[in-house]
Amino acid sequence: MEYKDILYDLEDNILTITLNRPDKLNAFTHRMMDELINAFDRADADDEVRAIIVTGSGRGFCAGADLSSGGSTFDSDKTGRGLSPDGGGLLTLRIFECLKPVIAACNGPAVGIGATMQCAMDVRLASKKARYGFVFTKRGVVPEACSSWFLPRIVGINQALEWVFSARIFNADEALEKRFVRSVHDEDDLLSAARELANEFIHNTSAISVALSRQMMWKMLGADHPMEAHKIDSRGIYYTGKGPDAKEGVESFLEKRSPKFPGKVTEDMPEFFPWWEKREFE
Repeated sequence: MEYKDILYDLEDNILTITLNRPDKLNAFTHRMMDELINAFDRADADDEVRAIIVTGSGRGFCAGADLSSGGSTFDSDKTGRGLSPDGGGLLTLRIFECLKPVIAACNGPAVGIGATMQCAMDVRLASKKARYGFVFTKRGVVPEACSSWFLPRIVGINQALEWVFSARIFNADEALEKRFVRSVHDEDDLLSAARELANEFIHNTSAISVALSRQMMWKMLGADHPMEAHKIDSRGIYYTGKGPDAKEGVESFLEKRSPKFPGKVTEDMPEFFPWWEKREFE
């Protein structure tokens, strides 16, 4: 796919995906959705990609949905989409299934889908110029992009409801205080901080272990009993424990050297993966 609304830059095993409509504050379009989903597909299929950073070009992260259709923007009957899955939800579901760590580097305003897409990412960093808004009630619609599932799990139900009910814009300091973001940085330091964190995820770790751990943690958020985690943990330890990455991990530790893990996510995931049934839109 040829990208128009995003940039795709892979360097030193870190993929940076940049929302790239700076003249529109990177407002979200269906083309951008398609390109982002394709980029995550491409990243999962590339063993050179070990971590992903998502950021915006210009002075904004993403100003939300492109409202150029005016009052019909959210009317799917008039746009011809009917009762189709919301585009933001397709994107966050794809991020949810990603096999690589995903870091949001929010460089400016992030409103609507600009905020909700970050909820599906593993860690969120913010520039001091970042602003967030779950503004749906002010637009006469409801939270989208699966944020009614993600957001309460990040900040708790009380805070999630406050932000959604009020639809107010809040700054990076509040996002940090309420634990929506990990850290706040000067604008010029944001991407370097995100890359430093990504390197922590990459350095001396097994790509397979990271991929499995990401899916185990996210999937277990919906489990009704710790026994469900015990089942998956036991399978994970059994299959990875007899694999070459575990052998290399132990031997490198005993020999006091950096490990060189041979496992590839595209080829060597254990036979029990994936352990969940694919959910269909109804």
